Amino acid sequence: MKSEEVRGLTPDQLADQLISLKKEQFNLRFQKATGQIEKTHRVGQVRKDIARIKTHLRTKQAKA
Repeated sequence: MKSEEVRGLTPDQLADQLISLKKEQFNLRFQKATGQIEKTHRVGQVRKDIARIKTHLRTKQAKA
């Protein structure tokens, strides 16, 4: 997910996206612990997407 995509979303959509990314992060951690992870690069991508969404949520809340 790119910054341009995140900027266009509403705070509610960002919160929903954040929840789904956290679930995916949990599943990836579980797969890594059991040795079943296939897309190891996805772990880093999800972490960065979560940080990106949290940053945009904070800025939108600060403006409001």
